Amino acid sequence: MKYLILIQSNPQSLAVWETLTEQQRADFGLGHLRLSDEMGEAGVLVVSEGLGDPELATQVSVRGGETITSDGPYAEVKEHLAGFYLIDVADLDEAVAWAAKVPDAAYTRVEVRPILDMSTWEI
Repeated sequence: MKYLILIQSNPQSLAVWETLTEQQRADFGLGHLRLSDEMGEAGVLVVSEGLGDPELATQVSVRGGETITSDGPYAEVKEHLAGFYLIDVADLDEAVAWAAKVPDAAYTRVEVRPILDMSTWEI
């Protein structure tokens, strides 16, 4: 079963980030790289990525058949998606065990959410 481990940036995580030394910040980033390698070697990693700043986002909507875009978030947000791991594991317990290894989990929390299996849906 596939699960998404969501990493949020929020006031709590940003406050912790500000207290870290340059070496701790480097170790934090390397921790993500090592975890991706470990997940890959275990055969559970589908993909993992960090995301760019929300200010670089483009919002997309369609109204009356016309595509409308706008830059960045509509409102100032205190929390945004900073990155994710998509894993394919046996069950929620295994997904939680992997999520506990995400460096962010030591300072704040990460979210584990199942991916909907739409393979049996009829079109």
